Amino acid sequence: MKPFNIHITGVGGQGIGLLSQALLRGIDHAGITAIAVDTHGLAQRGGIVISQIRCGDGVHSPLIMKNRADLVLGMEIHEALRGASLYLKKGGTLVFLDVSWQPLSVRLGQTPEITLENVETACQISGAKAIRVEIKTMDDARMQNMALLGAVSKNALIPGVTKVHFDAALEDLLSGDMLKKNRAVFDAWAV
Repeated sequence: MKPFNIHITGVGGQGIGLLSQALLRGIDHAGITAIAVDTHGLAQRGGIVISQIRCGDGVHSPLIMKNRADLVLGMEIHEALRGASLYLKKGGTLVFLDVSWQPLSVRLGQTPEITLENVETACQISGAKAIRVEIKTMDDARMQNMALLGAVSKNALIPGVTKVHFDAALEDLLSGDMLKKNRAVFDAWAV
């Protein structure tokens, strides 16, 4: 398989670590070589958190150069636009949660809040596909990451990786009630 690059971005506390591990293990269960890197330091303070995964033949570093990601996953709308603007390649795909964790500059009135139209316009300019994951209600907001994973699975966005591989990954990472709850959210978005 030719190299495939995934950039995940969001705010600390949104479950990017679990999402990254589920993607990485799903890719591994599909028999595809993969390597990843995460930033965790800002997670405790609500700061920006990213994860990068590269998979396929001839991949030796987890770092993705700007505008080279085939797939960008945004855990909230401001970070989705930032990730797409900085990392998404022309013709790539952006999957994002249509929720807002307003950055401090927005709260202070220094910059405007990002809108769905801003994201769609940016994707149109770069010829990218935008997939919006709209969460109206969810019992546990910590499981929004599973909605993104489900959207990735449903749309077959990672070549060679299917729902079966992601199911196996979730079984590796979770157990008991947490597995049951996370899988229910994943399954709801994966069909």
